[in-house]
Amino acid sequence: MVDRAEAVPGADRPQDIRNVALVGPAGAGKTSLVEALLLAAGEIRRPGNVEEGTTVSDHDEVEVRQRRSVHLTVNPVMVGDVKVNLLDTPGYADFVGAMRAGLRGADAALFVISAMDGVDGRTRMLWEECAAVGMPRAVAVTKIDHPRADFDAVVARCQEAFGPGVHPAYVPAMRGSGDQRTLVGLWGLVSERYHDYSERGGPGSAPVPGATPDWLRAQAGPLRETLIEEVITESEDEALMERYMEGGELDPDLLIADLKEAVAAGGFHPVLALSPTHGVGVRELLRELPLSCPDPTRRPFPSVARPDGRPVEGLSCDPDGPLVAEVLSTTSDPYVGRVSLVRVFSGTLRPDTEAHLHGHGVHTGPHDPVELDRSGDDERLGSLSVPLGARARTVGEVIAGDLCLVSKLPEARTGDTVSSPEMPLRVSPWHFPEPTMPVAIHAASASDEDKLSQSLARLLAEDPSLRVRVNPETHQLVLWCLGEAHLDASLDRLEHRYGVRVETEDVLIPLRETFTVPVQGTGRNVKQSGGHGEFGVCRIRVEPLGPGAGLEFVDRIVGGVVPRQYVPSVEKGVRAQMAEGVGDGHPLVDLRVTLYDGKAHSVDSSDAAFQKAGRLALRDAAASSKLAVLEPVDAVTVEVDDTHLGAVLSDLSARRGRVVGTEAAPGGRVVVRAEVPEQEIVRYAVELRSVSHGTGLFTRDYLRHEPLPAQLSHRLGHQ
Repeated sequence: MVDRAEAVPGADRPQDIRNVALVGPAGAGKTSLVEALLLAAGEIRRPGNVEEGTTVSDHDEVEVRQRRSVHLTVNPVMVGDVKVNLLDTPGYADFVGAMRAGLRGADAALFVISAMDGVDGRTRMLWEECAAVGMPRAVAVTKIDHPRADFDAVVARCQEAFGPGVHPAYVPAMRGSGDQRTLVGLWGLVSERYHDYSERGGPGSAPVPGATPDWLRAQAGPLRETLIEEVITESEDEALMERYMEGGELDPDLLIADLKEAVAAGGFHPVLALSPTHGVGVRELLRELPLSCPDPTRRPFPSVARPDGRPVEGLSCDPDGPLVAEVLSTTSDPYVGRVSLVRVFSGTLRPDTEAHLHGHGVHTGPHDPVELDRSGDDERLGSLSVPLGARARTVGEVIAGDLCLVSKLPEARTGDTVSSPEMPLRVSPWHFPEPTMPVAIHAASASDEDKLSQSLARLLAEDPSLRVRVNPETHQLVLWCLGEAHLDASLDRLEHRYGVRVETEDVLIPLRETFTVPVQGTGRNVKQSGGHGEFGVCRIRVEPLGPGAGLEFVDRIVGGVVPRQYVPSVEKGVRAQMAEGVGDGHPLVDLRVTLYDGKAHSVDSSDAAFQKAGRLALRDAAASSKLAVLEPVDAVTVEVDDTHLGAVLSDLSARRGRVVGTEAAPGGRVVVRAEVPEQEIVRYAVELRSVSHGTGLFTRDYLRHEPLPAQLSHRLGHQ
């Protein structure tokens, strides 16, 4: 519920804003870190707990029930005069759409890594993705006080996975060994300030400044020398470089300024040590965020065009510029309706003013993509508010570079561009992941059926990573999602937010059938029991054709034995019977049907009579021929780290897949192209993650139908 509780106000200048996305694997402690930062900044009085469902970030009812982050949330804090918007993103792979939305709204990324778990393949891929667009990055190593934590080992793994420029800015001071180790302080390698945590009062209290222990200086001294060398190398200050080469004393303030520039330029990535649950390193991180992260005016402006596609140049993060904003996420609030989280790139957003919405369309399903450029009507903006978890504070305007909630935009969808009616614009969309796991659903009751269609439309507007499609052959309503967690969250939202209960069932594979040898068939429809009867007789020859040929109907009638006006009627009957199928009821495909003989009656013959005769003729032909069952085959493209290539190839082979080619991709990755039966990859979105250790991505597109092996026909032949 959005109320009028106190929250951080809007900023007055873009230069006083920092937008930082917290990204990283699930369980690394992103939400707990946000909670600790809010506590340290004085925005909350006591921290919540993820397991208890009491954190500020995970306030949605789905997140509370499932004990994990599902949505993107914004949690602003004030650090001096600077407003820092902390964008907490889900870490689970199924919610990558919300994670990408967070990166779209951010100007820097803070990678949160657990000191116990290190860096997984998916996090490394995300780092490379941020590097490709030049986004500044830093690393926060959490849980450093855990008995199994190894800060030095995690830093080494980060350096190996993320590449050059990754270096500790703070190091923890640990006393004891093994399970008896105790975290007593942090040492800033640039400032040389020691933060003593051994005598403080609790998680919310500040550390005590103290003298750096000699043993810590001796242990971490080489790290400091390496850090200073890297900072100076990145710096353009020749005087500083010369002073360093001469062995002179270096001004820490100059080093910090150079460090800030190196981080903003994307050439240096500091590693910070933290224990969010105990408040260790949190205040240090809070102080670093305004210093090291760039303000919105220093980040490249996204590509913008007019509705007709003409690019617009010269835009900047200027509150007085033309309005350019983007909907990062949408939710349905039970009290105020649709609420949209918006990032303002240019101009100033004001309530109760007209705005133009422009969308990029959605897919109806992976097998029948439809891209529509959706230019909506002008809409009047509702109230603007600054969010803080479930709370919000109404504001009078939101300037370029900031984020806010906008109420009462009933047609807004995630990814829409908000601009002025006088100058409608559209921002190039960010990449939405294509869902690849289908699940068949149906309403649990008649009352649910009445609300299902509208509720699904709302769900799709909130989450562009979902698709809904009615399979025309199996007539199932199929929900396409990114994995099981994505499915669980979507069904939870349907039930508890929209009051619609749905049940899942196995996805039926759309099998087809075809003839294997040429055969003949006779359709005899003769009914003469008094009055107007039916009379239609036709003889056909059926021959199999190649895949994708459809129906080729050939007229070989000689002498008018079937009157000309009834030849199309026979074809209609044949087509209708092919669609319905024979035997197991699978559609018949890829046939040449030749009408070569028949009989008619001057009174009782009709269009309906010969349609029925055409149906009967095809059934008769099928009765004397063994039909081949055809299964759908998808063209599958898998991208994976080359270290897992062998496992992926073996897995595809076990799924009856045929590899048609491999090629190298940037970043030590390999693209595998294969043809795989559809029934073998229903859950491949989940199973590929296990096989590839989270580094695999894949797409699927319908290719063709092929004969189902006889030994497998019992699995799918009677759906």
